[in-house]
Amino acid sequence: MNYFSLSSNALLLAFILLLVAIIPFGFATKTRHAASWKMALALTWLAFISQMVYFVARWRAVGHAPVSNMYEFMTFFGIMLIGAVLLISSLYKQWSIAFFAIPIALIILGYGSVFSNKAMPLIPSLQSHWLAIHVITVAASSAILSVAFITSVMYLLKTAKARSIKWLEFVMFQLVVVVGFILISTFCQLFLNPQTVKFTNKEGGTELATYILPIITSNHAETGLFMLSNSIDAKKLNTIVWSFLVGGVLYLVIRLVVRKTFCELLKPFTLRMDLKLLDEISHRAILIGFPLFSLGGLFFAMIWAQIAWGRYWGWDPKEVWALITWLFYAALLHLRLTKEWEGERTAWLAIIGFGLIVFNQVFVNLVIAGLHSYA
Repeated sequence: MNYFSLSSNALLLAFILLLVAIIPFGFATKTRHAASWKMALALTWLAFISQMVYFVARWRAVGHAPVSNMYEFMTFFGIMLIGAVLLISSLYKQWSIAFFAIPIALIILGYGSVFSNKAMPLIPSLQSHWLAIHVITVAASSAILSVAFITSVMYLLKTAKARSIKWLEFVMFQLVVVVGFILISTFCQLFLNPQTVKFTNKEGGTELATYILPIITSNHAETGLFMLSNSIDAKKLNTIVWSFLVGGVLYLVIRLVVRKTFCELLKPFTLRMDLKLLDEISHRAILIGFPLFSLGGLFFAMIWAQIAWGRYWGWDPKEVWALITWLFYAALLHLRLTKEWEGERTAWLAIIGFGLIVFNQVFVNLVIAGLHSYA
């Protein structure tokens, strides 16, 4: 059996099923139509099963837990998010959470698909059973904490006043920017040829840089619209510029078509929701996700670091930001339990916490050089 082909087809099927499930979920969230709930749930469960088929087939194809690169990790993150939403929604009988969660999962899956899905041999430090233990635990905990982000957004959509809505709209804009990155990257990979240019690095040597996206910023005088100094990585900045350009245009087009902000567009889907229950779900998700992150992101990580590099802690950027994320959620729980913070304040903290998770899993992996870099 061609397990690579099976895994790719299963993941594509899951993506399509989730995309279709948004429609009956949206209708059921506004109308409480029982048949729509059943159809949406059936599609979501089929998508989750298809995702698990991808994971098992990919594992068989590569011979190790498929969480060793950016494509595999983000894909597994998306799988765990759907699993976490199905679990928590079934416990609280609040299936409307899935209507808001599925688009986030699709963005995560789409983001992962931008990176190469080719199987590469593991470097020596990754050739350990701790790869599966550490990374799978981190992905699972991040997915559960992401549920807190989703329910917090739902809470704020229903309650936030004008000033808070502006900041919430900014969060929506950032999600659109990620979609812009996915769209422009996919388009260029399908229809444009990569460009390779020479540039002088910080040490004065000559290097080659391959640009997937059309060159706007460059370290080479003969290419790009803007010449940058060698102290700035023009290739990475070029990707950021394109993401904001395409994402900004996409955001404006949607605004012009619907003549509403994203918050105004989504607010009607929150009218039937219980605020106390949303706040409770967010709190419970953090109570579950935080100790799991403590295990995977710190405890298991330090054990693996000792085995791979001979030290438990080395102030690597990934380690530092994992600690910052852990301290932030510890402070959030402290404020909730001792200062009785709840509602809008803890909702914003949960959103910031999700931002830290995304920063740690994406920006630190790809932009900041370190031992954990997926670049």
